[in-house]
Amino acid sequence: MSRPTPPIYKTRNWPAYNQALKRRGSLTIWFDPAMTWKAAPTGK
Repeated sequence: MSRPTPPIYKTRNWPAYNQALKRRGSLTIWFDPAMTWKAAPTGK
């Protein structure tokens, strides 16, 4: 028995596709100025 052929997708709206790729890889980090982090010195 042979495998069914996978569907072929054609991108028609490239600007929207590129923006979606950028959003998928985005990472937002929020820093709170009131938070203090006192790490032990490593000498590096």
